[in-house]
Amino acid sequence: MTQEYTAQSVTDGGQEDPRTSSRVRTLLDRWRGDPGIWRRGIVLALLAVVVALLMIFHAQIPNKIGNLGSLIETFLPWFGVFVPLILVLALVRRSATALIAVLLPAVVWVNVFGGLLTDKSGDGGDLMVATHNVNADNPDPEGTARKLAESGADVVALEELKASAVKTYTEALAGTYKYHSVQGTVGLWSKYPMTGAEPVDIRLGWVRAMRATVNTPEGRVAVYVAHLPSVRVKLNAGFTANQRDKSADALGEAISHESLSRVILLGDLNGTMNDRSLNAVTSQMRSTQGAAGHGYGFSWPTSFPLARIDQIMVKGVEPTSSWTLPATDSDHLPIAARVRLR
Repeated sequence: MTQEYTAQSVTDGGQEDPRTSSRVRTLLDRWRGDPGIWRRGIVLALLAVVVALLMIFHAQIPNKIGNLGSLIETFLPWFGVFVPLILVLALVRRSATALIAVLLPAVVWVNVFGGLLTDKSGDGGDLMVATHNVNADNPDPEGTARKLAESGADVVALEELKASAVKTYTEALAGTYKYHSVQGTVGLWSKYPMTGAEPVDIRLGWVRAMRATVNTPEGRVAVYVAHLPSVRVKLNAGFTANQRDKSADALGEAISHESLSRVILLGDLNGTMNDRSLNAVTSQMRSTQGAAGHGYGFSWPTSFPLARIDQIMVKGVEPTSSWTLPATDSDHLPIAARVRLR
């Protein structure tokens, strides 16, 4: 009995199965003896090179034709999907050329986006903030407000507030947030006193952005709430983002003139941190997700999140953690972050 057990243990403990070894050797022999191994898969190899070049030089893709550059930058992380796809096709085609070429986009993707996969969140933080595009057609505003209050956030920003639903949100949040201000279709609720709440002109003709000073126990913080214009992808017009881009420039200008040193921006920017058209904002602020999040933190659409177009950005404060909150009846996921003010 002892000898039988020992023999079995050796086999299971690391010795190569002769059958598996034989199959691998047979496969390698077939590839080595295949005269077309380098000629096949040229198209796949070219596709791999194009994907890599798009990720490397995305900033040089012009926006003059249908805002193509911004469209590609919005979904840039998804270019990584091409890597396993090309790899599988290269194996099916038995193409050594494609297998070598696929290493290029793989290395580029890991270099550009691999860092986002690590968990950078930490402990602590003096202030928890949250933001949510609640959707004007939300069928359950009271339930949405209740979920946000249960998140534990000290400050909550809401976008796409329908005039007829403002009272519902206000009443549902009143027990948790003593102070609030609604400006146009955006609003801010806070556990701490707020002063100086006013609209911010983002060149739309109606109010979709605001600013207020939140007086926290650690001092004053300027909090901006913004809902930039929506974008669409149209066959006859491309990525229709011109109005959003103008509003982003106006928002960036307003933030650049802020007198307080500690600034937090909450809102639906209808664009990602990679989108060059948001440079007026992103060049002067940090994304809490990029600095202290885990993963990409995609927030839209709720059914299958493809992009993080809802943002929490800071200047003069230190992000400690950032994450998405559980879904509500909106088509966006709420997002939250903790920041250190001291």
